[in-house]
Amino acid sequence: MGRVTVQRKVMRVRGAGVSHRVDALAAEEPLEIRVNGRPVTITMRTPGHDFDLAAGFLVSEGVIGSADDIIAMRYCAGAVEDGMNTYNVLDLSLAPGVEPPDTSLERNFYTTSSCGVCGKASLDAVRTVARWEVAGDPLRVDAELVAALPDRLRAAQRVFDRTGGLHAAGLFDASGAALCVREDVGRHNAVDKLVGWAVREGRLPLRSTVLMVSGRASFELVQKAVMAGIPMLAAVSAPSSLAVELAAEAGLTLLGFVRGTSMNVYAGEHRVVA
Repeated sequence: MGRVTVQRKVMRVRGAGVSHRVDALAAEEPLEIRVNGRPVTITMRTPGHDFDLAAGFLVSEGVIGSADDIIAMRYCAGAVEDGMNTYNVLDLSLAPGVEPPDTSLERNFYTTSSCGVCGKASLDAVRTVARWEVAGDPLRVDAELVAALPDRLRAAQRVFDRTGGLHAAGLFDASGAALCVREDVGRHNAVDKLVGWAVREGRLPLRSTVLMVSGRASFELVQKAVMAGIPMLAAVSAPSSLAVELAAEAGLTLLGFVRGTSMNVYAGEHRVVA
């Protein structure tokens, strides 16, 4: 099984002093996701929670909406010449009647850890039709509670404590309690792992929840939140213009620069009680 961290000897320079030590690095390995035996995408990810990652990816692509849409998930043996199982190729079998991804909308079979929408044919293809609407979600959250979420997310980042090199996504309920936290080298992977956990637990749609992410709020993260039925997305950094546009269109509350006691509300301000 792929490791979450890798040990590497480094030279450490501190002022005029030089020393050597072993440093922990966040592992990054490719994961090929296949659907019904056919390759769909390759993403660079931190090994761990791969079944959640694959399931969350298919939710984000509009392929599945519940655990019943998947009848099996398995790592593929024989992925390399010597026949060994690398645990880097995962095949999902869809239930009868569930349509596999449309090849015209697929990614170009490679997704980097920093960009989850690379390879999309067009912006229209990215605007996936959601199964659930979030505009009418009755969630209301005190600004003080939102301000506390970055620290709660950071406290749950166990691998980040060792490596300093992972993004995180946390799902919180209306009281601020953490429901699930996932880490990954890719911010979109961390969210897919979280959404995949939810679909496998039978929790979709994620009504009256808040998605807190450790980085910026991109268009794709807003899309993933909408596809999972999450009404609020908060980020410690800035949103993109398209992220704000999609949030406003979908009725999702989008917050950025959530730091200390301050934050910016870019869309859906009616859900934030100041």
